[in-house]
Amino acid sequence: MFFAIEETLREVDRKDLKGKQYVAVMSFEEWLKNKDTFEMVIDMDLDLKEIFLTKAEVNYDSLTGSFAIPDRKDPSGDDLKFAFVLDEKGVIFIDDSGTALGIIKGIQRIKKWKMPSLERFLYDFLDYIVKDDLRLMENYENELDSMEQSIIEGDENLPSGRLNTIRSDIRYLRIHYEQLMDLAQEFQENENGFFKQENLRYFRLFIDRAARLHDTTMSLRDYTMQLRDLYKAHLDIKQNRIMTVLTVVTTIFMPLTLIVGWYGMNFRYMPELNYEWSYPVVIVLSILIVVISLIFFKKKKWL
Repeated sequence: MFFAIEETLREVDRKDLKGKQYVAVMSFEEWLKNKDTFEMVIDMDLDLKEIFLTKAEVNYDSLTGSFAIPDRKDPSGDDLKFAFVLDEKGVIFIDDSGTALGIIKGIQRIKKWKMPSLERFLYDFLDYIVKDDLRLMENYENELDSMEQSIIEGDENLPSGRLNTIRSDIRYLRIHYEQLMDLAQEFQENENGFFKQENLRYFRLFIDRAARLHDTTMSLRDYTMQLRDLYKAHLDIKQNRIMTVLTVVTTIFMPLTLIVGWYGMNFRYMPELNYEWSYPVVIVLSILIVVISLIFFKKKKWL
C-alpha cells in the first residue's frame, strides 16, 4: 500500500507516485519479493522476529531500523514490532501486525500540511506513537496519589501488586522514550543527507517532547519508591505502637505479679493471711497500682 506525501497522505498506486515522496506499508513477504525494485543499498537483512528495540542504522544508501512499541494498555506486555527502510524518496514500513498502517491511517485522518515533506511525516509518525502518553502519565499519577492518600488514612492493604505493575510499566516506557530519542537523533544527524536542513527542526521538536515524557517517568518511578517507603514507615509506626502497648501492659502487671507471687508462697507464719481485711486490701492495692500506672503512662504520652 502506497501513500503520496501531499497536503495529506493520498493513497495511490506505485506507478502514480511520479517522483513524489511516499510512504509505503508492506508485509514481510511483500518486501522480500519487491525490495530489489526500490534501489536501496541495505547492509543487513531485516527480520521481524529479531526486533527487540526501537533503533535506526545508517547504511550506504539507506537508513534502516525497527520499532518495538509498548502496548499502552499493557506496557509490560509484548511490544508491537515492525521494521522500516527509508531514503530521500520515501519510507517503507515492513509490518505484519498492522500497527504501522494503523498509525498512518490515523495521520491521514487528522493531519493536513501546508509544507508536506518526508521529514514532517516522520515527525507526525513519531508524535502519533506518544500522542496519548501525557494522559497515561496523569492516570498513573492519580492512581499513585490515591494510594498515598489511603496510606495516610491508615489503610493497611496497600495494593503492592498493582504498585509493582505500575513501576514495571513506567520502566518499560522510560526505556522506550530513550530509544525513541536515540532514533530521532539518528534522523537529525542526517548522515546520508536524506533530509533538508531546514526540516531537521522537526526531529529536535520530537526529541524535546520525548525528553519531557522521559523525565515524567523518572519522577513517577521515584514516586513509587517513596510510596513503598511511606507504607513501610506506617507499618513500623503501627508495630511500635503495638510494642508500646504491650510494654505498658507488662509494666502494669509486674507489681501485681509480685503480689501474687509473694502471697502465693503459703509460709506458715504470715500474719496477713489471718487478718479479716487482708483480701479487700490486696484488691484495693491492685486497683491503685493499675490506676496510678495508667495515669503515669498517660502523662508521659506513652498511651
